Amino acid sequence: MRMANKVVRQSVSLPTNVAEQVRSLAKSRRLSANRLLVELIENGMEAEKRKQREFFDLAERFRTA
Repeated sequence: MRMANKVVRQSVSLPTNVAEQVRSLAKSRRLSANRLLVELIENGMEAEKRKQREFFDLAERFRTA
């Protein structure tokens, strides 16, 4: 049987303007603000990993050139 991902409760303070944007975007996408925050964080982490991979790929190309 496959085990579900463990969920950890995390409290985060957001600036008012960011919280308003999150609520507005969540409403337009018909998601909860919590689910939207999870998606935004996951997308941000993926973008950071991709940026790091691209940097190391570029550094490797310069090193071998």
